[in-house]
Amino acid sequence: MERKIEEVYQESIKVIKDCSLKNGAIVAANILDEAYPKDVKSYFYVWPRDASFVCYAADLLGLHKIPEKFFEWCWEEAELFREKGVFLANKYYPHGRMAGDFEVEIKPNEIKNRRVREFAKNQTFTRLFYTSFQPDQTASLIWAIHEHSKFKSVKKFKPIVEKAAESISNFWNKNCFKVPTYDLWEEKVALPKLQQVHTYSLAMCKKSLEWAVEILGPNKKWLERIQQMKNILERCYLNGYFVKTYGKVVDRTIDSSSLGLVWPSEAFNAEDPRIVNTVKRILQKNCVEGGIHRYPNDKYDGKISFGKLSLGGAGAWPVLNFWLSIYFCLAGKKQEALKHFNWVLERIEKKLPEQIKDGKPASIIPLAWSHAMFIIAGKFLDLF
Repeated sequence: MERKIEEVYQESIKVIKDCSLKNGAIVAANILDEAYPKDVKSYFYVWPRDASFVCYAADLLGLHKIPEKFFEWCWEEAELFREKGVFLANKYYPHGRMAGDFEVEIKPNEIKNRRVREFAKNQTFTRLFYTSFQPDQTASLIWAIHEHSKFKSVKKFKPIVEKAAESISNFWNKNCFKVPTYDLWEEKVALPKLQQVHTYSLAMCKKSLEWAVEILGPNKKWLERIQQMKNILERCYLNGYFVKTYGKVVDRTIDSSSLGLVWPSEAFNAEDPRIVNTVKRILQKNCVEGGIHRYPNDKYDGKISFGKLSLGGAGAWPVLNFWLSIYFCLAGKKQEALKHFNWVLERIEKKLPEQIKDGKPASIIPLAWSHAMFIIAGKFLDLF
């Protein structure tokens, strides 16, 4: 296993460098890689969340220019970020324009505009272009800058932190966000009229304001928001585990992103009985033959045909196995951490995919976020 770890370590450095473009953008995957499948979605986009995890991994590797160029890219290139202080789109083209998605298929008779309806009738299928506001993406950027401060000065990035923290605060309305927000998987929406919040997103946003206070000093409004968010976060624990979405309508899905409540959000410690119960439930419901799935009955497999997702059934996500490994490290259970870490390595060669299905790499290959989490989990395990 030592040899495999070294091979994946070297490949991770290569993937992180390949996905870090000259202009500072960090794409989720380099579609020019020889291993990239032709029957999957293109991931040659910037997801600020994925990129933030890559930034931290790059810092751990001593590649400090990668995060610094990315922070500059966010400020200078990401469309409307400098003006609004948040990432309003779910993803961006490498040159900074909002990208969005076309995943919602609609029928011609559902279109009100006559000219558009007549046009749609002559198409094989018609899709709705959309973007989604995911507040944890902005929170992740603040986290990445905070972690970078442990290696280098972040003085020149303080305006980014201030603008982002202020905007997160302004989007918050006592017990939920003022606008609809999507979860980190870009699938479920939390609605203000139902006072809904996604638990993982809330935890990251609360902590991002704490990181901002640490970097910039006390701010009365931010401190008020932190307390409000903390109060709501405590309510997200229902029936023995942290639910996916809390509000007037609760989504009780057991989502593996709840691992993020321990790291990186540090909302709860690993020994908290509520976390222990939640992790037990994740293992009961989302662990299939050792691989951690996002949630029960996940359908997304990344496969695409003629522009349409196949939704043929998901596999385990290496990102989540590594996330669970980090949790067990923080819980002082190194052997458990190694077990979940090694499960991934036993099923791949060198390149880490988005998913592992039927014991083999599947979906996007290689995925920068997977390689970043390998580096981070490996550091927690003191493997390199």
